[in-house]
Amino acid sequence: MALSEDTLFGENADDVRGYGRHSTGILPSHILKREIRAKRLIVSTEDICDGQVQPASLDIRLGAVAHRVRASFLPGPQSTVEDKLARVSMHTIDIAEGAVLEAGCVYVIPLLERLELRDRISGIANPKSSTGRLDVFTRLITDRAEAFDKVEAGYRGPLYAEITPRTFPILVRKGTRLNQLRLRHGSPLSSDAELRRLHAASPLVDHSPEIDNGLSLSVDLRGRDGDMLVGWRAKRHAAVIDIDRDRSLDPLDFWDPVHARNEASIVLDPEEFYILVSREAVAIPPDYAAEMVPFDPLVGEFRVHYAGFFDPGFGYEPGRTPSARAVLEVRSREVPFILEHGQTIGRLVFERLTDPPPEVYGQVIGSNYQRQGLKLSKHFRAA
Repeated sequence: MALSEDTLFGENADDVRGYGRHSTGILPSHILKREIRAKRLIVSTEDICDGQVQPASLDIRLGAVAHRVRASFLPGPQSTVEDKLARVSMHTIDIAEGAVLEAGCVYVIPLLERLELRDRISGIANPKSSTGRLDVFTRLITDRAEAFDKVEAGYRGPLYAEITPRTFPILVRKGTRLNQLRLRHGSPLSSDAELRRLHAASPLVDHSPEIDNGLSLSVDLRGRDGDMLVGWRAKRHAAVIDIDRDRSLDPLDFWDPVHARNEASIVLDPEEFYILVSREAVAIPPDYAAEMVPFDPLVGEFRVHYAGFFDPGFGYEPGRTPSARAVLEVRSREVPFILEHGQTIGRLVFERLTDPPPEVYGQVIGSNYQRQGLKLSKHFRAA
């Protein structure tokens, strides 16, 4: 369903000015909707639907063709993505009605949305939570980009998704949403001092926080409330997963359970994919968004959390302790690695929004992972 004027703005729509109460920050849903209606910042070859707009981001959609490429690439400052595709594309696949992307292959797909950014408006992209939990490595590319997932301020041009299913083959089609995009005005990253003030006003985690260049998170390998299940390990050579079908799959057809052991540790096998969960429960205040930053290689030989966005309101309930844990997508690198209970595995950095969104993450907007513990993607039935 396309966004209507009433849905976008309400009765006082014409009184909206600027980007909100703060001059810098991430643009919230009602500002994104306003810009979409005016065909500013974000435009599309097809109507942008209600469900694409999240509290602090926009789900972006695959177009009708996929290019199977020889290798991942960045266009660099002198080239467009189409220039590079002319050199590295092996063949083109029509995905309009659905097609399988094979595990281990690299695809580049033009998206339905494009950007018309202004000065000081930049973007950052990340896989959606459900995408990361399927071990689908997805990155945004723009023309003349020198880095993945970053959109330079003032960029005007098309968007592309680079997609590599790492474990499971996936069925996608035109309109499938694998990435999400945040737009920011200025540079609103929060300092450690501000995080401490935020935690004092409303707890960000359910215990005394460790704050050092962001909020540290650790892994739970002991289980809770008598449940010894602490994670899942992906099976090789499983069936195809239809990205657009929810709660249709038996977890045991795709995953092996990982149970707590007396020593509260596990050995991560090289190049295997695990779903684990944080020891801490997390809450994101309604006027902030957070992101799990790239893994620090000094902590160990593994990558954590492919899908790093945390929306305003995730785990947040006024007057209550944080209620949702961070699900961790973990892949070891070249060597086996012993991961122990309570080991630091990542950190959250927080960014203020220019304005609180009218609706935050939770059941009201159909969010899948509020109050979550250890949880697979929405494609699987409850274990």
